[in-house]
Amino acid sequence: MIEIDGSYGEAGGQILRTALSLSCLLDKPFRMVNIRKGRKNPGLRPQHLMCVRALGRISGAWTEGDYKGSTGLSFRPSEVRPGDYFFDIGTAGSTSLLLQSLLPPLIFTKKPSRVTLRGGTHVPFSPPFHYISEVFIPLLKILGITLDAAINTYGFYPKGGGEIHVNVMPAKNIRRINFADRGEIKTIRGVSAAANLPVSIAERQRESAVGILSEYGLSAVIEIMSVPSPGRGTFIFLMPESDNCFAGASSLGERGKKAEQVGEEAAGKFLDYYSCNACLDPNLADQIVLYLAIAGGESVFTTSSITNHILTNLWVMERFLGLKYTVEGEKGMPGKIIIKGTGLSFSS
Repeated sequence: MIEIDGSYGEAGGQILRTALSLSCLLDKPFRMVNIRKGRKNPGLRPQHLMCVRALGRISGAWTEGDYKGSTGLSFRPSEVRPGDYFFDIGTAGSTSLLLQSLLPPLIFTKKPSRVTLRGGTHVPFSPPFHYISEVFIPLLKILGITLDAAINTYGFYPKGGGEIHVNVMPAKNIRRINFADRGEIKTIRGVSAAANLPVSIAERQRESAVGILSEYGLSAVIEIMSVPSPGRGTFIFLMPESDNCFAGASSLGERGKKAEQVGEEAAGKFLDYYSCNACLDPNLADQIVLYLAIAGGESVFTTSSITNHILTNLWVMERFLGLKYTVEGEKGMPGKIIIKGTGLSFSS
């Protein structure tokens, strides 16, 4: 059984999610201790428990320590089964983060799956649904993975209640990538939306972002939307269009936060990425390394920041796969990552 120290690196839920994915994908049990040690509320929180139980359900796993506040977990999967799955997080917990854990094992099953997730779709500390549909899924397609995703209702903090549907097609193998040179950014497009609030808020968010980007000679086409949701909320999402450019920047509204500030934050995040000439933003780099670890051959990509999340993810993969990789650059700075994929195939 693989032993994982949950206090390593960023010491958050990412270690757990990556370990669960790899455990199911590779049929390797693990034991984790010190889960989220040092956090304000250490141990498993409701959103982490849902991840354990969802991965346990698709793999028929035996688990021990899967309760709220637990700082230790043992997880022993069986065969991953494709199917039609529904998981209700029950809070505004992130549907995007749960989806990221479920996808790797499901794409290597023999039949398609359909996953319906209910919870937060546009919430703090996680990629919004638009990032998943417009940035993450298109890059997976390049790797040879076919998904399609749709959103039914939007879920904002604290009410949640959003619902997304994802169809997952089986993949035979994962292709390597070489995204070292970004190339020219042709344009920026995006969405500014409000739920159960005046659409003028979304318009103010857009105007703020467009104004800041124009100061740097960048033009943006941002769609205004009024979206269905059980609660109230706003967001803005921006993404570049370029052949070797995969990135997204977003910001969320909240009570007492001006619409102009929401647009300014998203534009600022985009400019942080734009200024360093890297191909992938840090969130995408963090999400994609698992797939490159099981791809055939050596993959290379540049990212606008070497984050603790990326380094922690690579560390977990080293424990499960014996992964060989090189990180060029300092933590918190732009850099390059080279991964020697293990070449996992459908037949294995």
